[in-house]
Amino acid sequence: MHHPHDPYVRVRGAREHNLKGVDVDIPRDVLVVFTGISGSGKSSLAFGTIYAEAQRRYFESVAPYARRLIHQVGAPKVGEISGLPPAVSLQQRRSAPTSRSSVGTVTNLSNSLRMLFSRAGTYPPGAERLDSDSFSPNTAAGACPECHGLGEVHRTTEESLVPDPSLSIREGAIAAWPGAWQGKNLRDILDALGYDVDRPWRELAAEQREWILFTDEQPVVTVHPVRDADRIQRPYQGTYMSARRYVMKTFSDSKSPTLRAKAERFLSSAPCPACGGSRLRPEALAVTFAGHTIAELARLPLTELMDHLVAEDETARVLTGDLRSRIAPVLELGLGYLGLDRATPTLSAGELQRLRLATQLRSGLFGVVYVLDEPSAGLHPADTEALLTVLARLKAAGNSVFVVEHHLDVVRGADWLVDVGPLAGEHGGEVLHSGPVAELATVRESQTARFLFDRSPAPVREVRAPRGQLKLGPVTRHNLRGVTAQFPLGVLTAVTGVSGSGKSTLIGEITEETPGVGRLVSVDQRPIGRTPRSNLATYTGLFDVVRKEFAATEEARARGFGVGRFSFNVAGGRCETCQGEGFVSVELLFLPSTYAPCPDCGGARYNPGTLEVTYRGRNIAEVLDLTVESAAEFFADTPSVARSLGTLLDVGLGYLRLGQPATELSGGEAQRIKLASELQRGRRGHTLYLLDEPTTGLHPADVEVLMRQLHGLVDAGHTVIVVEHDMSVVAGADWVIDLGPGGGDAGGRIVAAGPPAEVARAEGSATAGYLAAAVRSPGPSAHA
Repeated sequence: MHHPHDPYVRVRGAREHNLKGVDVDIPRDVLVVFTGISGSGKSSLAFGTIYAEAQRRYFESVAPYARRLIHQVGAPKVGEISGLPPAVSLQQRRSAPTSRSSVGTVTNLSNSLRMLFSRAGTYPPGAERLDSDSFSPNTAAGACPECHGLGEVHRTTEESLVPDPSLSIREGAIAAWPGAWQGKNLRDILDALGYDVDRPWRELAAEQREWILFTDEQPVVTVHPVRDADRIQRPYQGTYMSARRYVMKTFSDSKSPTLRAKAERFLSSAPCPACGGSRLRPEALAVTFAGHTIAELARLPLTELMDHLVAEDETARVLTGDLRSRIAPVLELGLGYLGLDRATPTLSAGELQRLRLATQLRSGLFGVVYVLDEPSAGLHPADTEALLTVLARLKAAGNSVFVVEHHLDVVRGADWLVDVGPLAGEHGGEVLHSGPVAELATVRESQTARFLFDRSPAPVREVRAPRGQLKLGPVTRHNLRGVTAQFPLGVLTAVTGVSGSGKSTLIGEITEETPGVGRLVSVDQRPIGRTPRSNLATYTGLFDVVRKEFAATEEARARGFGVGRFSFNVAGGRCETCQGEGFVSVELLFLPSTYAPCPDCGGARYNPGTLEVTYRGRNIAEVLDLTVESAAEFFADTPSVARSLGTLLDVGLGYLRLGQPATELSGGEAQRIKLASELQRGRRGHTLYLLDEPTTGLHPADVEVLMRQLHGLVDAGHTVIVVEHDMSVVAGADWVIDLGPGGGDAGGRIVAAGPPAEVARAEGSATAGYLAAAVRSPGPSAHA
């Protein structure tokens, strides 16, 4: 028995994912950082074991209904954990937030602002007081009746529905109509209604064109199909639906993403004419505070909003005081450039996590373990200092702060370090060190120690000479005001600046049409798929080759199994209980729904018949379970598979499993998979590669591997532009474009441009000081 006031969380026998029966003691009430290269097992220990066990105990303590879920969700694979307080997880969630979710809803600041308007707003004479719900676009009481609180209305136009008016209806003039039988049916109905379907569209009378495309009438008519010689077709009753009605219905009701996307092509969205895009009813917009409507205040950056929260009377003073104290931690974390109405899907994973962190600072919880997933992701070094202050405050309030992190400044600021490794996947999963940071210096096999304590100067690298210039601008978008930039071609350029300075906006303006670009490859961090069906093997095209290999085995041929039998996306070979997902979704009433392994196939995705076919002694599920590294050995003599796996190894993804669902991949992993897919294509002619923070979530040792690839692309005659916060990468670039000086309205200008050593001396740059230190010290920028 451990003492109830045991100051340690003691983990015994952790075997989650690649952990090898790990035993570790971690002190409470301090800042603990978990380090190790990508795939070493640090997240499996912090999230998969410690946080998962805290969550399981919470389930145990609540209703029997929830206890049933534990059996479905499964307990972490661990012998025992003692001394574990309740835990709060702040992961970089990769689920897609809805279009109604905003900075204000994530932080609950919108609630406080609505309360201020309800209680202390200036109402028109004679108007009755509104409750706070009436100021929310997400409630029936507040939403603009015209656009239902979305701020936009979707419209169709004749030009979008009929792109080529020289065609007749029979030739397919109405592009928005469905194909196949359904489109023929609508055409036959129009014919039966007496419209000329063989005359070019532009020759039809204007009122006929208007009716065909936009009518809300749905007349029913008897259709006599034209008889095919080989089929007897009987007359039937057909109901007409206009092109607009069909597009709107498909867009709002269809469950198929493909059909919805097709319908969306025929829609143009415009600000709602009734509310002007503010999403609210006129009654709510008639109320003001400090001379502004709630929509106007929600649009302001939070730094400016603070200036307007000045109160006259006592009620307003209490409410503005509350609001200001809630905004303060958001400003402290460097997010003052955001406005309350900024939609959540437009935020980076790092911004979203820091907003949640700011909310936690106000929650006043103590005695809990906060488990954070790379809170420094997407942070400029200047903002990292503010992050360390916030983490120290969470700790000072009596909490334990456990952080999975790669940023060396955060690692140095830890009270206790848990280093997992030595390598990734099956070559990792061991705790190399658990103790004070300084003691890691003596751990020879640690990849982290090499970067944390190496003080020798960086090797001097020759800056490449550009082969030409790419001129961009003037750009006026978001906070960029008439900015012109010049990107040198044939070199590696790093774009730097604090969060919100306009980096992504600037490089987003580069398109294939920009003179000098040629072929453009933009490698972003968006997921490679939104469901467990999409995975590494399907995305890279590797799976097609693997299925052909299985279908070519004697066993498969004898059973008459074709290539389709080995796909988990179609009926036939897959397990029908989970429809080939390997997981079933478990709905939780009071928590986000979660996935549990399928009770029939146990996560294998296939039915027993399919799993009886083996290739070199492994069935298809076992092959999907191989890591990229093991698969490279397994398929060494199959050239098409080996090439694909080779590029994944080159970008440092050897530890991922072939069948790893897209939902389990981080943004950085998704980005490197896209880069690998690109590298395996034969490169023809000059290509410009755009990467947005490619080192996010990467250990410095993995950054070295990635930079070797990017420098290799430049040496092969291509151009690489990266948006980057890792100063060791910036120091190894040929050219730097620094934006700023601040974020939001305080940014949007090019502060400095030139080789790294020159930008490191620039006046008025938030980046210069940090870059100067990196130019002097070594790092993963070395050009191999």
